[in-house]
Formats: sequence, C-alpha cells, structure tokens
Amino acid sequence: MQHHLRRCGGGALAALRRLRPISSAAAASPPAIWRRPCPLPRVYSTAETSQQLPANLVGVMEQRMKLIEQRSAYLQQQINQPAASPEEYSRANKELRKLESTMELIKELRSKQEEIEGLKSLVTNACEEKDMREMAAEELLEAVEVEKQLQHGLFRSLLPKDEADERDCILEVRAGTGGEEASLFAMDVFRMYEKYAHKNGWKFDVIDIMESAVKGYKEASGTISGPGAFGKLKFESGIHRVQRVPVTEKSGRVHTSAVSVAVLPQADEVDVQLRNEDLRIDTYRSGGAGGQSVNTTDSAVRITHIPTGTVVAIQDERSQHMNKAKALKVLRARLYEIERQRLHMDRSKLRSEQIGSGDRSERIRTYNFPQGRVTDHRVGITHHSITDVMEGENLDVFIDALLLQEEMDAIASFAA
Repeated sequence: MQHHLRRCGGGALAALRRLRPISSAAAASPPAIWRRPCPLPRVYSTAETSQQLPANLVGVMEQRMKLIEQRSAYLQQQINQPAASPEEYSRANKELRKLESTMELIKELRSKQEEIEGLKSLVTNACEEKDMREMAAEELLEAVEVEKQLQHGLFRSLLPKDEADERDCILEVRAGTGGEEASLFAMDVFRMYEKYAHKNGWKFDVIDIMESAVKGYKEASGTISGPGAFGKLKFESGIHRVQRVPVTEKSGRVHTSAVSVAVLPQADEVDVQLRNEDLRIDTYRSGGAGGQSVNTTDSAVRITHIPTGTVVAIQDERSQHMNKAKALKVLRARLYEIERQRLHMDRSKLRSEQIGSGDRSERIRTYNFPQGRVTDHRVGITHHSITDVMEGENLDVFIDALLLQEEMDAIASFAA
C-alpha cells in the first residue's frame, strides 16, 4: 500500500484525509502497518476541504471529464434512436442515470471556470474603474474557492468504484473443515450477519438452510436488501476461522474449524439473461427433518447452468415454483459475480494485491474465543470483544478499515 501511495505522491494521501475522515472505530484500533497516528473524526471546514488538489490529479481529472462528456453524449444519442431495441435502450438509460450526478458536477464546474475567466479579465483590464476591479477581485477569490470545492466533489465521484456497491446482496455461508463444530460456527456466522443487517436497517430474508446432525448449518443462504448492502459487505467473502472448545469436547481442548463466506451482488434480468436452452432444471423430493410437504412432493429444485456448470439447489419452500424463483435469483447472482471478477482481473490487480481477492479459499479472519479476540489478517486489526462482534455490533471496526484502504488504493489507481 505504501508503494502505491508513494507513486501518487503525498498530495494524494493528503487529499484522501481531507475527503474522508477516518472513523472512530478504525482510529481506535489502527492496523500495524499504519504507524502514523489517526485523527479522530471531526467536521472539516470549508478552508480545509477547498485546498487545491495536486496538479497531477487535476490533469487526470480533466481527461476523465472529457471522456465522460463524450460518453454521455453518445448514450443520449442511443436513447433517442427509434431503432434501438428495448435491451439497448434499457442499458443505455441505466448507464446514463449513473453518469447523471457526475455530469451535473462537470457542468457546474465548467460554468464556474467560465465565470472565473470573466472575472480575471475584469481584474486585469486597466480600462475598468478601480471600484469595479476591486469588486471583481473579491468575487474572483470567492469563485476560486467554490471551484476548489467542486473539484473535490468531482474528484470523489471519479474515483474508481465498484458499480455493484449500491446493490442488494446474497450471503452464502458453508461449513468447512472441523466437522460438526464447523456447522455450529457456520450458524453463528450466518446469524451474526443477520444481526448486522438489522442493525443497519436492512431487510434480511433466508433463502435456504441445510442443517447438520447437531442443528448447526452445513449451508445457509439469505438475501440482504438495503442501500449499499453489497458495498459494505463485499470484503467479508473468504475463510473465517474459529478457535474454541467445541460443545462435544470432553477434555476442554481448543479446536480449529473454518467456514466459507461468499457475498454476491444481486443481479436482475438486464444484467444476466438466462436462456432456457442453457438451463437444466431437475425436481426432487425435499430432505430434512420432515413436516408437511417434506419428503412427500417433488418441491425441491436443482438448476444447472450448462455453459458454466454452475449448480443451484433450493428446497426451503413447500412450493416448487417458489424454490425455482429463489434458485434463479441465486444463479443470476453467481453468474453476475463470475463476470464481475473476470472484468476486475482484466482491468486491475490492485485490489487483490492490497486487500485480497475475496476468494473463498483465502483466510481473512480468525475468531479466538478463549482469548476473546477477533483478528482481520488483511489489515492487521484485532478487536478484543468477540461477543460484540458475534452480535453484529462491532463488525464496522473491520469493515470501515477495509473500505478506507480501498479508497486509498483508488486514489493511487486514479493518479497512476
């Protein structure tokens, strides 16, 4: 990370500190690699936020502005073409809406820059009266300050970002090594995210749960719906390791188990189009503890996406139709994530180098119950209240640090 910050210069790091104050949680438990003290969060004054951006960032930003203006004009032409298909119109309109707020900032900045040029002309024009020149000079100072604030706002909007951040997401938790103890921890982790979702005011719905013999979860999946849900949880994907004494352990010996977590952005039909000829749909009788419609009707559904070999099986609902709808939702999310990861790897390796790929095979966090601590291995943060974390209360200690590091990487990428 320090290598990337050196590449973009000290001005870029200073710009980040002005643009985004560090949260109190991250400041209270800084990673080992951050040797410099972190300031407590506060409200930044206009003077601080309007300091001039480094010249190299302004130059890159001007290039991006021109490209966005060209792209916006092209999309507007596509929308106005009578021959455009519904799919083309939908995609163009969707992208244009994403550019809308940035285009407004660009237009406002362009207008302010024209105003500044006019005021400069008045100030330097010897033919103008003294009072007129002094008034123009005062207005020029104010206009320059507004220009700096607009540049900062535009700079943040142009930073590389994940377009899926504002989407709802699908959470998948699977027991890994550790047998029944792993299934019990999988249940704890699934419930931890459910509590965290409720804490953030998001909606949490269970898709499917496959229980183990000790009533833990072999596999569990759910949807989390709310503003920015995927953006907050996307770095939770990976291996979560637990160290604790299992309930079945008589000698009190600490065991190490693991669960795999995947957080996928939800996709709609515009993002992923599923063709009937690419799908193999099988129905079978549900398994489980029994009950109405369980083991008596072919309500469970298994869908295989033939081109990729992706398989989704759902048996949680009594209705075959409802299980099929849930399975298609999960399948779209998985296929959308496969495409996102492919594009991500093609465009940049920065995130995988700095934060980790988010792959399920990567160990990201350890929950040590005997010592009451949770450690995130990507940013080197240890939190010493494991109970609060499992209750969904202090997950932001890790999430905020990861998001801050992502933004620092984005500045480095922008400058490069």
